[in-house]
Amino acid sequence: MAEVFVAKAAEFPDGERRIVEHGAHNIGVFNWQGRYYAYANMCLHQGGPACEGLIMHKVEDVIGADKTWQGQKFSDTQVNFVCPWHGYEYDIKTGECAADRRLKLKSYKVVQRGDEIFVAV
Repeated sequence: MAEVFVAKAAEFPDGERRIVEHGAHNIGVFNWQGRYYAYANMCLHQGGPACEGLIMHKVEDVIGADKTWQGQKFSDTQVNFVCPWHGYEYDIKTGECAADRRLKLKSYKVVQRGDEIFVAV
């Protein structure tokens, strides 16, 4: 299994992403809350660059005790990245499509050796 250099950890701050290529593999690597996540940069919808759009907290409905809609808020726990072509959202920690959890981007293993980050392809 080949490993592709992503970045030096000191040059890859929390909340950032890098896109790396190796042959036919185009991979988005995210540094989120001290952990690294890597996914195929190909949206399941129409093949857009899934990993290159906005990174944002999931929008959640707020439901009152009486079961009425009170508005919306940003999630405290779930963060998604959004394909810039048509807005498909993917969970940054799992690669699952937010609209249909049965759909999931291909994930890759991320390896840190000292100050260097690699993705295994």
